[in-house]
Amino acid sequence: MTIQNDATLSNDDSLHIQTNKPSCNNKGIDSPTDSNANQTNEETEQDLAPMTMKERFRKFIPVIVDVETAGFNAQTDALLEIACIPILLNEDGIFYPGEALNAHIEPFEGANLEPRSLAFTGIDPNNPMRKAIAEDEKTALRRIFKSLKEVRRAEDCRQCVLVGHNAHFDLAFLNAAVMRTNSKNHNPFHQFSVFDTVTLSALAFGQTVLARACKAAGLEFDGNHAHSALYDTQKTAELFCHILNHYPMLPNALHTEQTEVELNDNDDE
Repeated sequence: MTIQNDATLSNDDSLHIQTNKPSCNNKGIDSPTDSNANQTNEETEQDLAPMTMKERFRKFIPVIVDVETAGFNAQTDALLEIACIPILLNEDGIFYPGEALNAHIEPFEGANLEPRSLAFTGIDPNNPMRKAIAEDEKTALRRIFKSLKEVRRAEDCRQCVLVGHNAHFDLAFLNAAVMRTNSKNHNPFHQFSVFDTVTLSALAFGQTVLARACKAAGLEFDGNHAHSALYDTQKTAELFCHILNHYPMLPNALHTEQTEVELNDNDDE
């Protein structure tokens, strides 16, 4: 659920590196100067090569998640909808949303259905059309988890990390459903780590509400479709990718680590 609180690419020119062809001396052997130049060019090309997903997030793959529920208590209130979109990275280093996975879910046995929450989301658990496509929690979660694991393996990552707008709300309901359905061994998500687009939006735009952050980013947002897990997930995915694709990484991020000697030298400054 995207909780309403009051608190997608740059067109940078590609870098082209021209590698000098090795010149030969009379004996057909590269001179030391040419060899060093070629080695430098090769190292530079490697440095400028776009990172893979596993390199960018330490073998975590971000997955946008949104849930719609019948209340705020993850232990007692029903999980009614869930949607997930893995975030992918193309060969040009641009983040983009992958294929969406979603489900309408039957309330678990004994689940509480808060009337005010149902009125807020507009979800009627007893609607015949909804009941015709709804799945039980176990079936829905394991189907989605299986597909996410396939994406994770394809990206050579070890775990998914949940990305959400007020992400700990979504994670709490996801973890509660995992426990109810005995799906711990099927769950690809980290149990407590999240990326939260509320924080990222506040940093990038000074906004915390999803609709306002999307508008600040130049993304369309239709309030008539809000509070659908699939729609909110799609918009959160667009927003997350927009921020990642436009926000510069800080110097020395990922690639450079200070040696003990460098650290000691800095202590004298």
